[in-house]
Amino acid sequence: MIKLRTALPLLLTLAALSAPAADSIDLSRDKPVPADQPIPAADFFRQPAMVPPLMNLSGSHIAAIVAGTDDHLRMMVLDLASQKVEGWGGVGVEDVNRLYWLNDQRIMFGLALLKRGDVGLYAANVGGLSNYYPLLQYVGATLVAVPPTNRTSPLVWIHSHSMNSGNDGEAVNINSDITTGKVVNLLGVNTSSEDFSIIESENQRHIATRYPVLKGGMDAGFLSDNEGRLTFGYTATRDGVYHLHRLDGDHWVPSPVNLDEIEVLGAGSQPGQLLVVGPRGTGQPRPLQLLDGASGQPGEVLIADKEYDFNGYFFLDPGSHAVLGAVYERNGPKVVWFNESYAKLQEVLNGFFPGLIARIIGINEKGDRVLVNTYSDRQPAIFQWVDLANKKVSLIKNSAPWIDPKRMQPMNPIKFKTRDGKRLDAYVTMPAGATKANPPPLVVLPHAGPFTRTSWGYNAQVQFFASRGYAVLQPNYRGSAGYGWMFPKSDDWAFDKMRDDVIDATQTLARSGLVDSRRIAIVGDDFAGYLAVAAAAEEPALYRCVVSFSGVYEWTDIVRARHFYEETAAPYGSGHYSAVLDRLGDPKKEEAVFAAISPLRRADRIRAATYVGYTEFDAGEKISQAKSLESALRRNNVPCEVHSFHDEYGGLYHLRSRVEYYDGVEAFLAKNLR
Repeated sequence: MIKLRTALPLLLTLAALSAPAADSIDLSRDKPVPADQPIPAADFFRQPAMVPPLMNLSGSHIAAIVAGTDDHLRMMVLDLASQKVEGWGGVGVEDVNRLYWLNDQRIMFGLALLKRGDVGLYAANVGGLSNYYPLLQYVGATLVAVPPTNRTSPLVWIHSHSMNSGNDGEAVNINSDITTGKVVNLLGVNTSSEDFSIIESENQRHIATRYPVLKGGMDAGFLSDNEGRLTFGYTATRDGVYHLHRLDGDHWVPSPVNLDEIEVLGAGSQPGQLLVVGPRGTGQPRPLQLLDGASGQPGEVLIADKEYDFNGYFFLDPGSHAVLGAVYERNGPKVVWFNESYAKLQEVLNGFFPGLIARIIGINEKGDRVLVNTYSDRQPAIFQWVDLANKKVSLIKNSAPWIDPKRMQPMNPIKFKTRDGKRLDAYVTMPAGATKANPPPLVVLPHAGPFTRTSWGYNAQVQFFASRGYAVLQPNYRGSAGYGWMFPKSDDWAFDKMRDDVIDATQTLARSGLVDSRRIAIVGDDFAGYLAVAAAAEEPALYRCVVSFSGVYEWTDIVRARHFYEETAAPYGSGHYSAVLDRLGDPKKEEAVFAAISPLRRADRIRAATYVGYTEFDAGEKISQAKSLESALRRNNVPCEVHSFHDEYGGLYHLRSRVEYYDGVEAFLAKNLR
């Protein structure tokens, strides 16, 4: 029987790592506001106190990215034996955005400047985090693997598209033992004319191994086997097609795996083996299965759900690298263990944390210490570590201690029927005190997909709106992950049908009597912002108001912008333009298709009061479309508010911006859903 030990006195005082927060937002409070006070918007949208932590191989230390009191993300290391915490406060306006253990004493991490874009990869040793040193700077890089036999030489993908020079990207092993502290920039001074793959300089000492450059299109990723050896690479060609290549000795050979039909998730347990989401069958969901990367022949099916394509991740044993289990999404979270001891451990954890989902997120090589994430629809993630040998559980950190789960509302799965007869998932969250005699107004909140999905669990947006007295509907429409098998492949990009699915879900709930059908708003950002405006144009009488942030309102402009980019700034060719043409169509040849999915061309149908938001550094076509939508609505005397958020690009990364946005949306809904 595992017993709960007194919570670890995690004495990390984040205030000591950073300066006071700007704009009068108090981030030093780590407790909920009193129950008789409204919950501030900042409590829902501030950075988590901790993101999922990582355990080193021996299980002696835990590292994590943590939030400072200045809206920046920092780094900490916890010694489990002494309970001593070492923190590093970063430099100025940098944020730690990635974190990996190399060996038991060394960490590799990434930094972002002004919350926009990576500035490099760095390394530091436990006990000297402030003495960090650069490995790669001023170039985009992604960790591929940490080789278990040479952990201080991680395998890294250096992106070609981060160079803006037309060069190929490549995979390299970085020698993290060099601690000179010198700036390392593989691109050199002049990146426009030199091929960085053959630059000779002192900085090359950081490169332990260079691999053959992957030709035949823009590099789109690399994959190692479970020993950390480079095995596969992806390219995207100008025709918008992705290809898989296998490293055979000192050269790349094409793999017969069709990436248009197969989704590669990672390496299997055997050499050359891949874990994939299999191809669409006839009326059958796509399984998680093994596949031979050299021959393309499918292997053992590991998980075959009867209702959903596999949509999740798998778990590897840190010692043997065997596939132990997988976590995936249905209408709720599900875990399957292929290993009996892990299945029994899961049962113990489920019993120990009643009412919460318990997910194993890490384990040491010996297998006697486990990291666990516990959460629910009302409880943000709480990170714990389990000492199996001594049968004790200890708290690491509540990711949002300022949220009182008793004041949050349950998220209930429902089914709705589409107009072509399919049954899809949605989630409904009702505000406190809602009854059929006094139905609340409704906020429809589509996810910003497609190709993702809304999942059951704590959602800050949902709980914010529920705390303000709104019911919230989150529909999963066609194109959402898990539904590919239900529909023809053409529906993956059928934006008009996705819009109709959102409308069908809204009408289903409106007919139930649980919400006030006369007071419905639809809110979304990015693709969901497009769906919000498109739904309001399609069903003018259904929605009373619309909120769209950084949405697309004319797809022809997006296609043209991609074409311009590839013909000018990206002569090497990323294939984005061809991919869009292949899947969405050519606006020159299919004018009717683009007219049907363009809410800007149908803006004269919109009757709902509309809030339009965008960022100062959004793509130019998005900003111009937002202004065009405003003009069209004002011509028709439709109430319209337009808001631009300064110092932001492609999203709201500063807390002050998120608070400004949600406070503004709250006031907008209150005014227009009276």
